[in-house]
Amino acid sequence: MSYAARGWQVFVLGCTKRPVANCEPCAAAGPDHDREACLCLTCHGFYAATVDPDRITAMFAAVPDGLLAIRTGAVSGLTVVDIDPRNGGEFDRALMNPTTTVTTPGGGWHLYYAHPGRSLPGKLHGREGVDIKTDGGLVVAPPSTPAGAARGYRWTSQPRPVNEMAPRLLEACQVRSGLPVPAGTGSARTSSATAVGAGAISHPDALLAATLAAVDRAPQGRRRVTLYGAARGLARMVAADALSTLDAVAALTAAGQRNQQTPRDIRGAIKGGFEAEGLLSPV
Repeated sequence: MSYAARGWQVFVLGCTKRPVANCEPCAAAGPDHDREACLCLTCHGFYAATVDPDRITAMFAAVPDGLLAIRTGAVSGLTVVDIDPRNGGEFDRALMNPTTTVTTPGGGWHLYYAHPGRSLPGKLHGREGVDIKTDGGLVVAPPSTPAGAARGYRWTSQPRPVNEMAPRLLEACQVRSGLPVPAGTGSARTSSATAVGAGAISHPDALLAATLAAVDRAPQGRRRVTLYGAARGLARMVAADALSTLDAVAALTAAGQRNQQTPRDIRGAIKGGFEAEGLLSPV
């Protein structure tokens, strides 16, 4: 309840950190089922997250041995740097400024920062074992202890506020494959380009056509997810300066309309695809 009072959207996971199984109607629902608007208490993972005390109480009555989790991103005003030493992650004091911190069962840390108001990639470039939990992400929260773990998630003994990410850390998060994430639209370059000028995309026209053709070939039940994949592909072209943002949005919108996708699903695919590639959503 204290997390919800801070505006952090919370939900329940299973005791092994896996999402709680969907109810039968949600499990059988088609791709047009709106997970964000679904009223089920525990279906669809973090889409069930809430700050409503009554719903939170009901969640844990339904799953009493579940783990408490927080939905990260703009909805909660949080970005969490997840450092896992088991995968080579290290805490870098020169890069990661002090903030509210959780110790994890694996001997790592969750650094809670204020959401920067922009999309970030899921990995810290050039750093093994360091993930960025932000829009579309989640973290298990104290005092949860996963099944089989010797210890649980715990706040560190030195209390700190949730600080903003230092400019050096935010800059490191924004770097993707050596390219800065564009702050606005990319330049319009849809003709054949050189490897240097287009981020090693030598034939952007052919790549664009092939990506959109995959959406047109997708079977009925896969069109939504294929459009999302196409959005990620075109977002990478935008990041490589091989396609303008406006042209990417227009092409994806047309492909979605050709394949009977709803305006909401088209916007969701574009938004999710661009944000997954570390770019600002253009819609």
